[in-house]
Amino acid sequence: MPSTIVPAHDLAQQGLATPAALHWNLLTGPLVELAVQRGEGLLSEHGALVVKTGKHTGRSANDKFIVRDAATDGSIWWDKNKSITPEQFAAIKADFETALKGKSDLFVQDLYGGSQPEYRVKVRVITEFAWHSLFIRTLLVRPELADLAAFVPEYTIIDLPSFKADPARHGCRSETVVAVDFEGKTILIGGTAYAGEMKKSVFSILNYLLPMQGVMPMHCSANIGPAGDTAIFFGLSGTGKTTLSADASRTLIGDDEHGWSDTAVFNFEGGCYAKMIRLSAEAEPEIYATTRRFGTVLENVVMDPTTRVIDLDDNSLAENSRGSYPIDFIPNASADNMGPVPRNIIMLTADAFGILPPIARLTPDQAMYHFLSGYTARVAGTEIGVTEPDATFSTCFGAPFMPRHPSVYGNLLKGRIAKGGVDVWLVNTGWTSGSATAGGHRMPIKATRALLNAALDGSLKAAEFRIDQNFGFAVPVSVPGVDPTILNPRDTWADKAAYDAQAQKLVGMFIANFAQFEAHVDAGVREAAPKAA
Repeated sequence: MPSTIVPAHDLAQQGLATPAALHWNLLTGPLVELAVQRGEGLLSEHGALVVKTGKHTGRSANDKFIVRDAATDGSIWWDKNKSITPEQFAAIKADFETALKGKSDLFVQDLYGGSQPEYRVKVRVITEFAWHSLFIRTLLVRPELADLAAFVPEYTIIDLPSFKADPARHGCRSETVVAVDFEGKTILIGGTAYAGEMKKSVFSILNYLLPMQGVMPMHCSANIGPAGDTAIFFGLSGTGKTTLSADASRTLIGDDEHGWSDTAVFNFEGGCYAKMIRLSAEAEPEIYATTRRFGTVLENVVMDPTTRVIDLDDNSLAENSRGSYPIDFIPNASADNMGPVPRNIIMLTADAFGILPPIARLTPDQAMYHFLSGYTARVAGTEIGVTEPDATFSTCFGAPFMPRHPSVYGNLLKGRIAKGGVDVWLVNTGWTSGSATAGGHRMPIKATRALLNAALDGSLKAAEFRIDQNFGFAVPVSVPGVDPTILNPRDTWADKAAYDAQAQKLVGMFIANFAQFEAHVDAGVREAAPKAA
């Protein structure tokens, strides 16, 4: 099968020797054909490519390592990132190069990480699976075909699921390894077929590079309103980030990874990677429609091998079943993958303790505090006897992907908020009238959307506000179309003393978590902390 375009700067120019047939920059059709011919996947009744990733159905966070050398020793957040020596990485790379020489076919894609030309990075991705090549071509930004002949990669990712790492030789933990060499501009992924490792590797590259250029990298979704007003949505899994940012009245910039420069909010990617489990046509029609299109890849989605009918409710292969598709499969997606600098920032949390109000306005100092905290909470599993929700603090709403210290990203955010006069809102999509385990119920989606719309159209700024006695942020007293009782969580609890006790317990969790950042932030941010009684 012919390659599309082979650049002058090929693998030999990079010192990578292999007798494999190289499939360069293939487009969707040929990649799907090859994936099916090679037994990597099957087509569903509507034309999506359905694949399985084996034992790894999510990221292997404990198997990711960064080379610790003179360049990275003082710049990486080593409290949360694992290190290997340059010698250990060299051993992994040598064994990867040996593995490349044993392949009969390899697939190569030349792509961009980042949609704003001044800040994008050129990435070459070498894979042993055709479907991995399709995945990364879908997820990253695709160059014009005319630009591929002169493409010279800045970073190279090699993804070999068949590779088995040796902890004794390679300094890793298991047979699975994700090894990152920022100085050598190489990332090696072995022992896992989960495609998201490639996507998040590019995110890590940009999170490492962009802060030094004054650009804020963000784990967020983003959209644009009719008046050209960009909104950013931060939020961990289960907070409503995808649902609330997918608004038919607003243009989608992207669903997961963005940069904020002096002139734009720009998507790092050219595609989306959505959770598929229990997806419904009623709740998320635009995303559901992508499951019925040629060019979509469905990972670990159960399919009847005879009828080729998929079952999005079946989690027997994975709870983290995923779909990847080009962003233009979403009808209201931005053609430029970019928008103006933001007017509003939404920080989403699902507070299962039932303490936080449905919306609050944050000062720049409070915004940095809550950004570094990255709080949400869930019902702690389904075990018998569970009586308390489970609090999660993931700094910058994406700790696993942040190579540098969180204060680097927090200070960038605080500066950009202050400089641009951006409004920041904390939105709780969690529980009200009690905790998730003691009489509470989920925040009504109708109220959440009404409050969010008022924040985005600017009308909420004209409301009367009170100062929350526990967290110190401003909370609206009344908003048209919203029951005023719900705006004050304490009023929704039958037992006010129980609310006060639970509130102080949550305050204590925030304070204990933030202790790790106190030495890295200024007095204003420290004073933005919630107050213990």
